[in-house]
Amino acid sequence: MQTIRPPNLRRITIVTGHYGSGKTEFAVNLALRETEFPSEYGKRAVCDLDLVNPYFRSRERRDILESRNIEVHGSTYRDEITAEIPALGASVRAPLENRDCRVIVDAGGNDSGALVLKQFGKYFTREETDVLAVLNFCRYETRTAANAIAQIRAIEAATRLAITGLVGNTHLLRQTDADTVRRGASLTRDVADALKVPITAICYPEEFVRADELAGLDDLFPLKIYMRDTWMDR
Repeated sequence: MQTIRPPNLRRITIVTGHYGSGKTEFAVNLALRETEFPSEYGKRAVCDLDLVNPYFRSRERRDILESRNIEVHGSTYRDEITAEIPALGASVRAPLENRDCRVIVDAGGNDSGALVLKQFGKYFTREETDVLAVLNFCRYETRTAANAIAQIRAIEAATRLAITGLVGNTHLLRQTDADTVRRGASLTRDVADALKVPITAICYPEEFVRADELAGLDDLFPLKIYMRDTWMDR
């Protein structure tokens, strides 16, 4: 099966979203997918800036990311993945400053989690940065287009960064089916039309939904499940 190309994005891509949207899953998948295609950049990096949620952090997948030559920056404590210690390592700034490094920034959830982005604001220029909002309409806080817009506006206000693209990632974990994805895609379109921003990707879990079940949808982006161990769903 032909590998679907990742979205065409600027050097720095910030991935934001509400808690449970799957933003970290998307960030990890995006980073790994991009290694399958030629890049204009000499280096790649993921910056994990989530200081709020002690679980499902992109640095938990350091081994697989580094096996693909993707640097991982985040906590001062390299091997810490669950302690709630709000300490970022100084190395976070290195990939942001390196114009030859492709960077994916995994921000914390909601406006409170994304607030840490403000201290790196000087690096997030319009010319070099995309800011993506990941939307899951199966979450109570974003169950409608109006709810999702309110979440996006709160993130923008907290970070002083404008959202430049939407990622539809409506899912019910392992109960996700094609109807779930289609419903989410429709609501993502409603939000895109209201905010006048493009849809960057419509995600679906390739383990549970086939691409042919989503015929007619644009910007499809299959996700592998890296961030949730199967024992958690038993």
